[in-house]
Amino acid sequence: METETSRAALDLIRGYEGRPVRIMEVCGTHTHAIFKYGIRKVLPEQVRLISGPGCPVCVTETGFIDEALWLAQERKVTITTFGDLIRVPGSERNLREARADGADVRTVYSPLDALTYAREHPEKEVVFLSVGFETTVPGSCLAVKKAKEEGVGNFALLTANKTMDQAYPVLKDSADAFLYPGHVSAITGMGIYRKLLDQGISGAVCGFTPDEILTALAVILKRLKSGQPFTENCYPRVVTEEGTPIGRSLIREIMEPCGAIWRGIGNIPASGLKLRSDYTAFDARKKYDVPDLSGRPNPACRCGDVLMGRIKPPACPLFGKVCTPEQPVGACMVSSEGTCSAYYQYNL
Repeated sequence: METETSRAALDLIRGYEGRPVRIMEVCGTHTHAIFKYGIRKVLPEQVRLISGPGCPVCVTETGFIDEALWLAQERKVTITTFGDLIRVPGSERNLREARADGADVRTVYSPLDALTYAREHPEKEVVFLSVGFETTVPGSCLAVKKAKEEGVGNFALLTANKTMDQAYPVLKDSADAFLYPGHVSAITGMGIYRKLLDQGISGAVCGFTPDEILTALAVILKRLKSGQPFTENCYPRVVTEEGTPIGRSLIREIMEPCGAIWRGIGNIPASGLKLRSDYTAFDARKKYDVPDLSGRPNPACRCGDVLMGRIKPPACPLFGKVCTPEQPVGACMVSSEGTCSAYYQYNL
């Protein structure tokens, strides 16, 4: 239903007559909401929306899946994970296929569920695949903290957590402004975006309703006319200036920054998180001597180009043919937040 807020935003958007602009949403939930509500259809032709690398499953590198497979197949550990991740391809196969061949791979709803399973099954070695941005990292940290406090020695994390603040400078040449993710911003607060202003990076924190998305787009188009870098909070009912200090404090206590490989982008320094030395006993790579597995993605899959906004999914030769949600070749088709799955779902 059209509201007064959406009408005002639509009037400003439709009346835009400035230079061509590129706005990148870096959140998979935004991508699907934009398609669901037909927001691309109301934009002037000189305003282009680009779907960026804001889906944690999509940016998880092939080598991480290979590490999880090695743990399940060679070390016979129990792998616990969110559901989407079991279908992400490794170099040769995925975790769902390994499970069909007898590997112990279990889906859980949270890291604490994985810890509970480890506590109830002391005879098993249990590893949780810790994937996600700032929104989900506190849950993994809490699980590790409780495991140490309770002496649950058969629990560990295989980490591929990432933080967005170091990614924006790498992506800045792909977009004139960003739709910043609302749920991540609820943890980080607005401070990280104010620091980006020094690098000429602009954007607006955005919610997920049609009104909120249209408002953020209207604000971005209005502010771009000034030619000056800007940051705006268009999601104030959830996102505050300080964010969630308790969550950030927990992350700092348990984890520390490290380099991280992003699918399609490569290694971004200090964009990942690893367990601090006090929690080495819960680091699966060190605990089980996981070998260096760099991973070999399918060379025909163009997930990386999709994540960088270089192409739209239909430009990939596998899209909708070899690669479908039922039989995904790339991570962007696997995830419920992936750009390729959005294009496929909405027949674009």
